[in-house]
Amino acid sequence: MPQIRPITDLRNTTEISNLCHARREPIFITKNGYGDMVIMSMEAYDDLLEIAAADAAISEAENELAQGGVLHDAREALSSLRRKHFG
Repeated sequence: MPQIRPITDLRNTTEISNLCHARREPIFITKNGYGDMVIMSMEAYDDLLEIAAADAAISEAENELAQGGVLHDAREALSSLRRKHFG
């Protein structure tokens, strides 16, 4: 369940910081009853960036395949990499 807090709660920075780290998800901050900001811990932000990078790579691969990209057998590719890098 997302945490939604009024902007006045930001006065207690320690509590908000602890909440960000404990929940490892964004906290939505409202101002005058409307959405204003989103805050999160650095760990949660790093996780979000990793997921976004993986999603982008998958999307790029799907687009390449749709445009006639060549598929390679995973076993052959891994075997080739092993020979190349480990003798």
